[in-house]
Amino acid sequence: IGRGTSTFDGLALAFAIARQLLEKNRCNTLFATHYFELTRLNVDYPECANVHLDAVEHGHRIVFLHAVEEGPASQSYGIEVAALAGIPSNVVRDAKRRLRALENREVDAGPQADFFVGLAEDEEDAPLHPAVTALRAIDPDALSPREALEQLYALKRLQG
Repeated sequence: IGRGTSTFDGLALAFAIARQLLEKNRCNTLFATHYFELTRLNVDYPECANVHLDAVEHGHRIVFLHAVEEGPASQSYGIEVAALAGIPSNVVRDAKRRLRALENREVDAGPQADFFVGLAEDEEDAPLHPAVTALRAIDPDALSPREALEQLYALKRLQG
């Protein structure tokens, strides 16, 4: 919901849809969203419950625990998820700087972000961890269960 819209358009749509489901449809609904503001709906709608998937930070990495916990998430991990998805490290670093500036209101978010202003200079990406390089070389569809297990142990050894 709200994909392809401005932040406020998407938030307004998500809020209105959630209210429609709560007030009119009154159906059981799993409503997953990245709009943290919607986690306050349970203040006005006691039948609404917030849950999140638990995660912990380990150093500079995020570890998802795959456990459902009550209440809203304490923070967003969007940039960390982007890094896990393979977004180049210079882009991730630039996103972290931009996020800090936005959170501190050091930059004007404006009605639409200009993605071509203030791009970080291309930096040499840090070399990949050997386990990442090895993992990217694996074709899981071409492995037997035994070969997959052997690859898993090899990756574990590379982790150190």
